[in-house]
Amino acid sequence: MARTVVRTQSAPAPVGPYNQAIVAGGQMVFLAGQIALSPETGAIVGEGDVAAQTEQVMVNLQAVLKAAGSGLQQVVKTNVYLKDMNDFAAMNTVYGKFFDEETAPARACVEVARLPKDVLVEIDCIAVVNN
Repeated sequence: MARTVVRTQSAPAPVGPYNQAIVAGGQMVFLAGQIALSPETGAIVGEGDVAAQTEQVMVNLQAVLKAAGSGLQQVVKTNVYLKDMNDFAAMNTVYGKFFDEETAPARACVEVARLPKDVLVEIDCIAVVNN
């Protein structure tokens, strides 16, 4: 199966030994978790504000999906990691602006002890590549 690395300057550079995404078999794209980093500066966007951070995470996901030949409409699965499950409603409100409820992807959402750079939310996804 063919495996293609996806990189774009429109999303933050990885903060470790991984890639922004991998396209597998030319049909599926697997995105690394995105956090609320500015692609231009590498600084955290929305310090202490889960809604602002979720917005930046979704923008970053869109940029990587576009570079992979996909988009939010082709996402089939997301995983949401929250530092505090009490932030669920605020995250969900922003998330809902990007995914229509009737066609939204499958999703898991879990609370975690800590996230990279002490952000409040991280999201990864799997999508179909446009043909």
